[in-house]
Amino acid sequence: MELRRLGRSGALVSALALGTDNILNPTPEDESIRLIHAALDAGINLIDTSDSYRAGEAERVIGKALRLGGRRDDAFIATKFHYPTGPGPNERGNSRLHVLRACEASLRRLRVDHIDLYQSHRPDMEVPLDETLGALDDLVRAGKVRYVGTSTSPAWHVMEAIMTAELKGLVRVVSEQSPYNLLDRRVENELLPMCRRHGVGVLCWSPLAMGMLAGRYATTTGREDDSRAALRGGIYAERVTTEGIETGNRFAALAREHGWEPALLAATWTKEQPGVTAPIIGPKRVEQLEGLLPAGELRLPDELRAACDELVTPGSFVASFFNSAPWMAWKH
Repeated sequence: MELRRLGRSGALVSALALGTDNILNPTPEDESIRLIHAALDAGINLIDTSDSYRAGEAERVIGKALRLGGRRDDAFIATKFHYPTGPGPNERGNSRLHVLRACEASLRRLRVDHIDLYQSHRPDMEVPLDETLGALDDLVRAGKVRYVGTSTSPAWHVMEAIMTAELKGLVRVVSEQSPYNLLDRRVENELLPMCRRHGVGVLCWSPLAMGMLAGRYATTTGREDDSRAALRGGIYAERVTTEGIETGNRFAALAREHGWEPALLAATWTKEQPGVTAPIIGPKRVEQLEGLLPAGELRLPDELRAACDELVTPGSFVASFFNSAPWMAWKH
């Protein structure tokens, strides 16, 4: 498994990250633990989660898996704060009050003494960045957090975080986690060039475009019974569009013509884009994980890269994965 530097930091992380949004939703706990152990055995050290995944239960399962295998030192744990953790007005967002409380709760569920990468799950435009960064800076100084990052933020907001940290002597973000796949390439316009210029690592969620790039939708109206679109509906179903399915099926056919499994090519394509640190893969089963693991070492042939660019023009999109970003006006 290839290792890459996380932004401007000294930390090395695997070129594939294990996403855990499927833990207990729908993957059972025992299978989730097997998935985590199999990922670590294969050289994946970056495990991405959130206190919002199954109301924090995903963190608990991750902590259990690491204790069962004695694997804490093998894992680079990335978790997030922002979404509601309770009914109170201060149990959400990026305020100092919530950041500090959320961190303590995540540490308890994970049963660890520190979080390796603590990320804001979404930007909070109502809270000054120096307040959020000040709280994160205190957590780093207290030894409870090692590095900090952002998620699903506009390029200007990440840049503002960098400059605020520089001006006020606060902890600097080392990573941004954004949606990026062949069906939604909008991060190529501003975010990726900005992150490359300023030493911010980029973690990419939904590299398989919710299975559309794996060719999982046989028809333009179909929904697999175990897909997120079918199981969760809402924003997940919105992302699975007719144009996205049609393009995804053309991509799957292209992959097979060149001897690739479509899901493997989709993950490799994202991993090989300039400025990307790691795509976050979210397998439901160990067999799915095993099918994606070669992406951690494979290279993208030039002819396939050019053919993919013909399917979806660089910087454009045919299915919106920013539909859960409040700041994005053009979501569909």
